[in-house]
Amino acid sequence: MTDSETLYDVRERTENPEHASIDDVVELVFERAQHPRTDHQDGHLNELMASAVDRYGTSPVRTVIHRVLVDGTPFRTATYNLEMSNIDGVRIGTTAGQFLNELNSQGD
Repeated sequence: MTDSETLYDVRERTENPEHASIDDVVELVFERAQHPRTDHQDGHLNELMASAVDRYGTSPVRTVIHRVLVDGTPFRTATYNLEMSNIDGVRIGTTAGQFLNELNSQGD
């Protein structure tokens, strides 16, 4: 499956109230960017998001997350017209997908 075929279980796309909303994901990304978990196995993702938010600001990062999780835009394409490197789109999209899965599994 290519990244353009991936569909995420985010409330705005599925309309399932049990799925995390895009706002929940964005909030978690920004929280962990602000307070990276240094003692966690995925702490490097927090540091990646801290770097992305420092470099680009919250609005472009939020846009990439929405484009990837809700619109189904491929990671590299999600950076279009944002003055952001494609590799950072991959990093942001991957991390947002991971955090979405984490949020959705908390309800199980």
